[in-house]
Parts: sequence; structure tokens; C-alpha cells
Amino acid sequence: MDIKSFVLKKATEAKEGSRALAKISSEQKNSALIKMAEVIKRNSKGLIRENKKDIALAQKKGLSVAMIDRLTLNEKRIDEMAKGLIEVAGLPDPVGEITKMWKRPNGMTVGRMRVPIGVIGIIYESRPNVTADATSLCLKAGNAVLLRGGSEAINSNKEIVRILRQAIKSTGIHEGAVTFLDTAEREAVMEMLKLEGTVDLIIPRGGEGLIRTVTANSRIPVLKHYKGVCHVFVDRDADLRMAEDICFNAKVQRPGTCNAMETMLADEKIAKNFLPMMLKRLKKAGVKLKGCDRTRRIFPSAEKAKEEDYNMEYLDLTLNVRVVKDMDEAMRHIEKYSSAHSDAIVTKDYAKAMRFLREVDSSAVLVNASTRLNDGYQFGLGAEIGISTDKIHARGPMGLEELTCTKFIVLGNGQLRG
Repeated sequence: MDIKSFVLKKATEAKEGSRALAKISSEQKNSALIKMAEVIKRNSKGLIRENKKDIALAQKKGLSVAMIDRLTLNEKRIDEMAKGLIEVAGLPDPVGEITKMWKRPNGMTVGRMRVPIGVIGIIYESRPNVTADATSLCLKAGNAVLLRGGSEAINSNKEIVRILRQAIKSTGIHEGAVTFLDTAEREAVMEMLKLEGTVDLIIPRGGEGLIRTVTANSRIPVLKHYKGVCHVFVDRDADLRMAEDICFNAKVQRPGTCNAMETMLADEKIAKNFLPMMLKRLKKAGVKLKGCDRTRRIFPSAEKAKEEDYNMEYLDLTLNVRVVKDMDEAMRHIEKYSSAHSDAIVTKDYAKAMRFLREVDSSAVLVNASTRLNDGYQFGLGAEIGISTDKIHARGPMGLEELTCTKFIVLGNGQLRG
């Protein structure tokens, strides 16, 4: 079978699975998720055995230690996968929820109801745990999932999908609900992106290069964010001790994430008091500092920041620091350089905080809180499939509700249009 026919066959199977899923109850979905968790744990030894094949190939190819760590499955990570499935089973089911109803002058009632999107294609790299995480969220929201993991994790992903399909089959759910493109051929992704009408939504998870390639070639809507260039602005009216803790957390707690701070902006009125202690603390934690001229006059050991640095998503312990005249200049900087992911202000001034919330156009805008909190779990969504910076359909962390769309429902008693 050629690659085009292979991908179409798999996608058609997923479509059949999505139609079947749309009809089942919350109880059936929850039973399937719990069964998946049980079967994953029961098959942990076989899963680790398949994962070792991927690790051996990765080492042979000379992949980085960090990449191999993301690829590795052990008993702890498998247990976390299982717990994640159980947690999603415990979340409220959004499907069928009527979000709003209103009555028209002619007596008919109009409303909106949440329904599944259909078939969701997930294109992702490295981490095999994404296979289970994405499946759980899509299934709970009534969607079939068409998975295409990276070639570096193909043995692990095949085994996870085999286990998950075994579990859902035992609960009477169509196996097409979990479908995997079990090929390492890159052309499979390009064929998948052409299946408008069969696949309803594409969610790429990985580096900026992958996401831009998917977006440029897809005929299907893509939910995405390219990168996270996130800012924290320390206002002249900030509690400086709070600001220091927020900025430290936003940069150092986990620098390799998309919601880590990449540029810190300090109001000129507090810069001389705030920056010496703040930058000393960051430097002690191993952060490489790049500063504007005013920053370097206050903290001479900082490197000079170049214009292109402000566009960088470092995903590492590197930070840009800039002194600004006031909040207006800070917001102009954010407007120019932000990737519209996560931006924060630290201030005790209520009016400034409200203005910052209104005028900064990002998927999450925070007041007196770390950008690292822009996360589905932290926001109370229970889990997320990713963060979107798009403005159509969903924005910010994408939980179960964001994996549904709405349709209009009308309740009448014989109304006609005159």
C-alpha cells in the first residue's frame, strides 16, 4: 500500500471511531479511561522493553542527553501516565452541555450545545507519554484521535497505542477512537495534512520548526503557538520582594518551558533599588544576563542585549533585562516583541493592573503572579492538550471544553418564517 492510501485508510478508521464515540455516555468514556490506566500499568514491563529499542536507536544516532531523557519511559513515568488517565476520567464531561438558552418573540427557544469536534490529528515529537495524554483528553471530549508521533519514539508509541486499543475494545468502544500512523515516513505527515473533511483539527506539539511546517502545509485548521516569548514588567508601584520572587520563579523554576519569562522589564523609578539584588540572585542561580545600556550601568557584569535578543525564546537560563520609562513603554515593548503567550505585571496600583489586563493582547495576562502559571492544570482545567495563541475557537490552555465546539439548538412548537 502506498503512503497516501495508508494514511487515508487510518484516517477513515478514525472517522468511523469519532462517529461511534459521539453516541456513547460519559460513564462509558470514564470506564474506558480507567481500563486504559489499568492495562498501561499491567503492561509496564513490555512497554519499557519497547522503549529501550527507541533509546538504543537514539543513542546510536547521537541524540542529546536531554532528548533521550524526554524519550525515556520508566516505572514512575508509566505510573504518571496511568494517573493522568484516571484524573481525566474524573473531570466533568463537556459534551451535551447547553451553555446558553434564550427565547425569541415568536416563542421558540434558541440555545448552544457543546459537541465533539470529530477527528483530531496530533503531530508530536519525543515524549511517548503524549500518546496517552492526548488520547485521554480527546476521548473524554468525544473525539477520535489520529496520532503521529516522532520516528524516535515509534516503538514506544506503537506499544502504547496497542495497549490503549486493547482497553477500549474490551469496553465496547470502536477501536478507531485511537488510531496511530505507525510509520516513520515523513510523507505521512504531509498526506495527513491534506485530509480536509476527514480530519477536523490538527494540533502540533513540538518545536517552532515543526509547528511552522505543519501550519504552512495544512488544509485543516491548526491550533498552535509558535513560541513563548514571555515578559514580566515590574512597575514602580510594585511590592519589590514579591516582584523578586515572581521574576525568579518565572525564569528559574523550569526555564525550558514555553511559559518561562524571557525578558524582564523594570520601571526606571525602581530599577536602581530592584535590579542589583534581583540580578545577583538570578546570576547565582546560573542565569546568563543580557541587559540594555541602563541595566548594564546598574549591573555591569550583564552582557549587552542586542535587538534580536528580544525576539528570542531561549528555553534556557538566559534572560533579557530592560529598564523602561513607565508602563506605557513596557506595553509598547510587549506589543513589539511578545509572542502573545504569557505576560505579567507586578504592581500594587489597581488602575494600572486593570489597564494592563485590558491592553496587553496575550493568551494569558497575569497580575502579581508568575507566567509559569499559564497551564491547564494550574488554571483548574484538570489537564490540557497544549496552549493556543490563536484567536479563533480557543486561546490559552486547551482543556476538555476547548476540545469541543458548539452547535445551535432550537426548540419550537410549529414556528414558521414569514
